[in-house]
Amino acid sequence: MKGAGQTKRLVVLAMLSGIALVIFVIEAQIPSIYPGVKLGLANIVTLFTLYRCGRREALAVLLVRVMLGAIVTGMLQTLPFSLAGGLLCIGVCSLLRPVVMKNVWLCSMVGAVFHNIGQLLAACVVAKSFAVLALFPVLLVSGLATGLFTGLCTWFLLPRLDKIFSKIPFSEHPLK
Repeated sequence: MKGAGQTKRLVVLAMLSGIALVIFVIEAQIPSIYPGVKLGLANIVTLFTLYRCGRREALAVLLVRVMLGAIVTGMLQTLPFSLAGGLLCIGVCSLLRPVVMKNVWLCSMVGAVFHNIGQLLAACVVAKSFAVLALFPVLLVSGLATGLFTGLCTWFLLPRLDKIFSKIPFSEHPLK
């Protein structure tokens, strides 16, 4: 029986990774209104995974989406920025989740800001300059706004998919 549970878990994580990748690829085709600003709709899937499946699963979905997203879109130069932002975001959200369990939108907003901070730190390293930090005020405001939007989307999805995800064994019980 343990093998069947692991197979279900793997299939669900592959499905979530695939959904996140498709959303990422579609969103990559939409022109940005400002450098570095986008909705980050694929983050809905990562946040959902964090809240319903656990930290390790959310990290796996994030890494698969970031790596395959860079390859599929042909934007390998964005990989360090996406990884830095995504890893900092998932780390902060993992720590914050137990504190703000019912307020997914708040966790998402904080995570979005830390995602932007991670990207800016990566840009400082790549550019060998702190001049890119001048983008922080714009990224702070956009991160709060997009984080609120993705958080509300996730909050809306969570109870609607409970029946499906409650039957699959994950690394931790995410709601405790």
